[in-house]
Amino acid sequence: MPSTPESLLDLVPVVPVVVVEDVAHAVPLARALVAGGLPVIELTLRTPVALEAIRAIAAEVPEITLGAGTVTTPQQAKEAAAAGATFLVSPGATPRLLDGMLETGLPFLPGTATVSEVLAVLEAGISEMKFFPAEASGGAPYLKSISSPVAGARFCPTGGITAASAPSYLSLPNVGCVGGSWLTPADALAAGDWARVESLAREAAALR
Repeated sequence: MPSTPESLLDLVPVVPVVVVEDVAHAVPLARALVAGGLPVIELTLRTPVALEAIRAIAAEVPEITLGAGTVTTPQQAKEAAAAGATFLVSPGATPRLLDGMLETGLPFLPGTATVSEVLAVLEAGISEMKFFPAEASGGAPYLKSISSPVAGARFCPTGGITAASAPSYLSLPNVGCVGGSWLTPADALAAGDWARVESLAREAAALR
């Protein structure tokens, strides 16, 4: 698969997983994350303004590593790449979706939740992946239990992880980073409280 100079899993200890409802929030949010020491964002394709938000961040905050999350179709992968995303994240991984993400030429983290899914992604030549939904799928104990049987896989667990539970994941040999939505609470975004986002980012950046 395409590679970056540095693995996506090694850029930051916590990748902020963000839902943007108002495109006006996109740029100040990204700037707050950078100021807090987390120059990476996974902006999920869950709202009508998501692609516009990606375009805005790509144009105005070039210092951030900009990802598109919740990619569920090849068309979404193509649209996210065209909007300016520099990596992709999917909640699952069908053969068609894997092919679609590969075709963009961008690095990506395909979603997995079971050993069979992990093996299928490994068979496709991809060793770095998302583990989702992390807490609902067994959490850190599950990932610890599969670290020896599927030693070739590394993960970014995402889903239900908190500032308190993140260290238990980050201590595992097969975890490079975690995805966290706690860094961008909806009430902080609605209020434009970018100082709070920056503070939460700074705390998360210190987890490794």
